[in-house]
Parts: sequence; structure tokens; C-alpha cells
Amino acid sequence: MIEQFGRFNASDKRLINCNQVDVNQLMPLRYGWAWEHYLNGCANHWMPNEVAMTGDIAIWRSTNLSADERLMVLRNLGFFATAESLVGNNIVLAIFRHITNAECRQYLLRQAFEEAIHTHAFLHIVESLGLNEHEIFNMYHEIPVISQKDQFEMQLTAAVLDPQFSTENLAGMQTFVKNLIGYYVIMEGIFFYSGFVMLLSLHRRNVLTGIGEQIQYILRDETIHLNFGVDLINGIKAENPAIWTNEFQAEIVQLIRQAVELEAQYAAECLPRGVMGLHAAMFRDYVQYIADRRLQRIGLAIQYGSQNPFPWMSETIDLTKEKNFFETRVTEYQSAASLEWD
Repeated sequence: MIEQFGRFNASDKRLINCNQVDVNQLMPLRYGWAWEHYLNGCANHWMPNEVAMTGDIAIWRSTNLSADERLMVLRNLGFFATAESLVGNNIVLAIFRHITNAECRQYLLRQAFEEAIHTHAFLHIVESLGLNEHEIFNMYHEIPVISQKDQFEMQLTAAVLDPQFSTENLAGMQTFVKNLIGYYVIMEGIFFYSGFVMLLSLHRRNVLTGIGEQIQYILRDETIHLNFGVDLINGIKAENPAIWTNEFQAEIVQLIRQAVELEAQYAAECLPRGVMGLHAAMFRDYVQYIADRRLQRIGLAIQYGSQNPFPWMSETIDLTKEKNFFETRVTEYQSAASLEWD
């Protein structure tokens, strides 16, 4: 066992492949952005059982929802129910052991808990509405457009899960960054957003508001996840510029373009005839629009130039905006220590 003596310097820290600083050395911080994301996540803590589902139960049992609206809800519940678990597994089983920075690991621990909360939320919805849990939680096996999205992500995890995998060479670092882009930029930054729009469109009509409130909490969490992931990806690029070759950039662009097609197919499956003025073509534009934004944030050129057909989503994503749904709650729920009441 090699013993190290003397104090660590923050400047010695690295996001991956750090041999200078103990991986548990939290202070002094080098990556303040990681600690800020951690604190933001803690301040925004919530639990699914805090959300009342009485109104949703009454609507679901009534005849007020069309067959197409019900299909849209069920398909999205089926995707989200297992997708959140995939993200959590990727953090715990693949990403965590290769990140050699304590403040980033601190955030990853918080994020893993939030993924568990999100899975809990969809179970809470399924149980509250009396849905067939076997049907919902097996859709990733039985619905091709859901299976294709999940398989797309699991392929990116497989290489990193190999016991022989290492980030100590160029190919390994590129594979690791591809995994991060696949989960933070694609899964949490693209694959989730069609479902968010569909379920929040119901909420905007004051329909299934319990589901809508939980989706808003999840969206707020996912925004922080995406911001952390982008900072982590860009940080690794900055510390290891050799990985960002023209060939690798082209590979990432192609990966995101493939994801856009999968998401467009998913939206078409969820909306075979369209509901509430929503139709599949709108979601192709939307997915292309958000894909361009994600590409820009990791230093890549936009690919589509599409317009946003859902400008109201920008307001929904505004984390500082409070909206009252119940007399005693605000959508931007925060822990008691940091919550301010008007």
C-alpha cells in the first residue's frame, strides 16, 4: 500500500484518471459547478407520496378521457417507468467508478437517489390509478419504439460495464464520454422531452394534475441533471483535448441524429391520430429543436434549424418560477430550510 503525506491541492484534481488526489478528497473544491448542482438538487427535494392523486383517479375512472389520450398516457408511463432505472443503473454501475473527483461523485450520489425517486413516482401513479403494473413495467419488452430507445442506451453502458474497461487510453476516454453524452444529452436531454410535453399538455388543460405536478418536479430535476452532465462532458474535454477529434465529433453527431429519429418514431406511436392539437410532425420539429440546443452546449454545430412548436415549455423549465396548484404547495417545491413563502 502506497502512503501519501502532505496536503492535497485542488489544482491536482481531475475529473477522470486522477492519480494525484484521493478520490474521497472533497475539500478543497476544484469544480464549484459540481457542488452547486449538488446543493440545488438537495434544495429541490420532493417525494411522490406528497402529491395528491385524488383528482387524477376520478378523471381516469370517468369517461372524460378519449382512447387516444389514454394511450398517450400509458405509453409514456411505460417508457418512463423503466428509463429512470436505466439512468440510475448507469450512474451506479458504470459512471461512478470512473469519475475520480469527489465533488462530482457527491452529485452523482444525489442524482442516483433522484432517479430512484422518479421510478417511485411512476409506481405511485400506476398504483394510484389502478393500472396493470405488469403491462406498464413490461412495455420496454413489448412496445418496439420503447424497446429501441432503451436498447440504444444500454449499448452505451455495455462497454463501460466491462471489467477490463479503462479510461486511461484515448479509446477508453472516448467511449466513456460517449456514454455520458448518451445518458445526459440524449436520454435525459432528448428522449424524455416528448413525454414531458405530452403529459404537461394534459396538465395545462387542468387534467391529470397529480401526474402533471410530478412531471414538473421530474422535469426540474432533469434540467439540473442535464446541466451537470454538460459541465462534466465539457470539463473532461477541456482536460483531455486529444479525445475531441473530428472523427469523434462526427460520431457523436451521428449518434444524436439517430436518437432524434428514434424519438420521432416514439412520438408517432404515442400519437397515432393526434390529440389536443398535438400531432407527430410537431414532435419531430420539437425533438430537432432541442437536439440542436444540446449539440451547441457540447460544442457541436446545429443540424436541423427547426423551430420550437411548444414555446410554453420554456416557461415550464424556468426553475425560478413558482406556480400554485394547491393552496399549500408551490410547484417549485424546496426543502423547509430554503423555501420562501409569499
